[in-house]
Amino acid sequence: MFLSVFDMFKVGIGPSSSHTMGPMTAAARFLDTMRSAPFAFHGLNASIHGSLAFTGIGHATDRAIVLGLAGFEPDRYDHARAEVAYNEIRDNKTVTPPGLPVLQFNPKNDLVFDFGPSLPGHANGMILTATDKQGDTLLQETYYSVGGGFVLTAAELAADLAGDKTSNTTEVVTPYPFKSANEMLQMAKTSGKSIAVMKRANELCHTDNGTMSGGIHRIWQVMSDCIDRGMDQQGILPGGLNVKRRAKGLHEALCAERGMNLTPPHTTNDWMSLYAMAVNEENAAGGQVVTAPTNGAAGVVPAVLRYYLDHVPGATTTKIEEFLLTAAAIGGLVKYNASISGAEAGCQAEVGSAAAMAAAGFCAVLGGSPEQIENAAEIALEHHLGMSCDPVKGLVQIPCIERNGLGAIKAVSAASLALRGDGTHIVPLDACIETMRQTGLDMSEKYKETSLGGLAVNVPNC
Repeated sequence: MFLSVFDMFKVGIGPSSSHTMGPMTAAARFLDTMRSAPFAFHGLNASIHGSLAFTGIGHATDRAIVLGLAGFEPDRYDHARAEVAYNEIRDNKTVTPPGLPVLQFNPKNDLVFDFGPSLPGHANGMILTATDKQGDTLLQETYYSVGGGFVLTAAELAADLAGDKTSNTTEVVTPYPFKSANEMLQMAKTSGKSIAVMKRANELCHTDNGTMSGGIHRIWQVMSDCIDRGMDQQGILPGGLNVKRRAKGLHEALCAERGMNLTPPHTTNDWMSLYAMAVNEENAAGGQVVTAPTNGAAGVVPAVLRYYLDHVPGATTTKIEEFLLTAAAIGGLVKYNASISGAEAGCQAEVGSAAAMAAAGFCAVLGGSPEQIENAAEIALEHHLGMSCDPVKGLVQIPCIERNGLGAIKAVSAASLALRGDGTHIVPLDACIETMRQTGLDMSEKYKETSLGGLAVNVPNC
């Protein structure tokens, strides 16, 4: 099993990795298939199902598919150019993707929200179709957005569910191919290497050290820039809930209080919340973020890393790679053995996974042993078990923005507790991940990113 650090941390756009980035990526994949097909295409159709349909407007799923079919991709997204293209598509009712002819596509009629049962493979399903001049189907593919921006075709998902879990991963032989936390700890013990060092060795099997280090530092730069933008913006977030941005005001208040003898110790928690909320306010506004492991949970990992760098005595930027490599190793275990998709397992799979990743990374840079790091991740995930995903009005705003702040606080607390022990504990991380998977299976669909239960129906939408 190999999931790269760049699989877990992907540069993209808000507000959702599974509902925005995933559909845009699926559209890009469909265009690639069309380019290699021997047909004279004339038009396009798309339908979205399950959670994608129920929360599609709030998550900008429709917009993502429209722009994806026009050739836009998350990691190279240009907001200004996309605005112009989107308006032209609505006016002209056509798209002109690179390498393909002008294609008829009227978003109002040719993009269908199906509010019936989900497609059989996953809660986040979509069907993309290319047609001839008569409207007959020439090419069709079903895609599933399985969380964190990962996309699988129906065939790839079937292979994955059948046990061939290499279908959506980079096929490469690695020196430390751990598929569970227990295997990870055994390999660390046998080799005498840290989790980050083992993860680095795995990464270097398919890239060079300079490229990998440069990529990781770019990931952190995008994360850090997102925090800074979020702390500098004010106003009302889009979507109709009239949620006011709070990060700028909170930042100004905390800066004004610095050095005051009356500032209570718990104010440290406000700094962590600030960093996380700044990211998720940017995400809610459709800005550039990094999946960590998803957009809905994008604030937790950067908040904890920024807290380490700016608030922990002796912190050094040389530890950034160790933090993110360790976090990615834990995130890969959660994704491989359970889920990071809110539509599949609720918010325990998003903020819970992010907290486990952040706790592990924070514990690592503070000198934690592999056993303490595993313990930190387990504590953080355990205390998110059962958390539902019930976004009000389908927007990644309430309760998502504040929830990232609390996830960051839990992550730091989990790492601190683990560091005060010797790494021995009752509940293994593997058992916690399996519990999360089972809880997700048992959870009612209305609490899994459909906005049909919980806060979404008990809070007025306007």
